[in-house]
Amino acid sequence: MTIALGAKLPHTGTTAIDRGIAALAVDLEAAGFDSLWVADHVVFPTRITSFYPFVPDGRATWPTDTPYVEALVALAAAAAVTRRVRLGTAALVLPQRNPVLLAKQAASIDALAPGRLALGVGAGWLREEFDALDMPFDTRGPRMVEWIGLLRQCWTGRPAAHDGGQYTLAEDLLMLPPPRPIPLLVGGHSPAALKRAGRLGDGWLAQQAVPELDPVALAREIATVRRAAEAAGRDPAAVRVALRLVSSVGRTVDIADRLGELGTAGVDEIIIDTDWEHGDPAAECRVLRAAAHDAPHARRP
Repeated sequence: MTIALGAKLPHTGTTAIDRGIAALAVDLEAAGFDSLWVADHVVFPTRITSFYPFVPDGRATWPTDTPYVEALVALAAAAAVTRRVRLGTAALVLPQRNPVLLAKQAASIDALAPGRLALGVGAGWLREEFDALDMPFDTRGPRMVEWIGLLRQCWTGRPAAHDGGQYTLAEDLLMLPPPRPIPLLVGGHSPAALKRAGRLGDGWLAQQAVPELDPVALAREIATVRRAAEAAGRDPAAVRVALRLVSSVGRTVDIADRLGELGTAGVDEIIIDTDWEHGDPAAECRVLRAAAHDAPHARRP
């Protein structure tokens, strides 16, 4: 098995606005990528004071006035114009969304792109965004666990009555049409998030920056996820690992050189940012495809 190649679908900034998300999705599918992924933010404060957990100093430094097309709207646009490529979120902030509405939106995207949708979900970190959406921040972890169960219930088409402490569903409800199976990849690197991914997720969504890439740390975290899956009576070999590689623009050769290490660590799929200003996504995909074909992959437990 070779590592699958995913690309970030630009739905933020001037590229998305000027070129159009649908056109970009068509171009990335034609370039040969296996999957397209979007991020998720609904609103930003002018100045971020929340701790950003993906850098050592906890400071989010990007400009908050960047235009952001909503994640599921962007995926629906991509679903309508693509035929082969898989579509996903990396990652959707699950506990700040209404779970029943989200289940319907995801099922509707599946109707446009049958069997091609996966949802990477995370607990979130931006308190100011939760406040703006009138969603409690401090209870987001338990809410995320409850929402995962609600999504899967809604996707049966006939969800069972539910009273989980934070959400109530009456009996005799219908949500049609039910989608094909929609994998849930649970994100996060904290011990609690890793165990949650193994216990509840169809996969784990990881994130590292290319300049600080650490396959050894990834291998340890993947082992934790799979141990949690096994402890929950699930098949650890069935847990898929997708790795979001940030700070990846212009570093295609560096990534290609490290694919063997990532495969050995247990990574099944990478998600990169392509270089739209100076690069050629098709050429980037070819370089990565050649390296992925030759890269070893860890044996499943």
